[in-house]
Amino acid sequence: MKSFYHYLMKYRHPKPQDAISRFANQAYEDHGFPKTSSDYHELSSYLELSADYLETMSTFDEAWEKYETEVHHA
Repeated sequence: MKSFYHYLMKYRHPKPQDAISRFANQAYEDHGFPKTSSDYHELSSYLELSADYLETMSTFDEAWEKYETEVHHA
């Protein structure tokens, strides 16, 4: 199964147009991001405790929902 990080990287963009693209760019720069994880709680805990670049957790939740829909139910 594709990790959340691997999925999120499809949203990387040199000129981000939305919150998910900004999140993807920032996660790419974050060398501590749990790149192999597909666990919601591990990822949300990491973002809440260690990542100061996410404006709001709703951005993560929106990206997670897309991930769940596209990867887990494909």
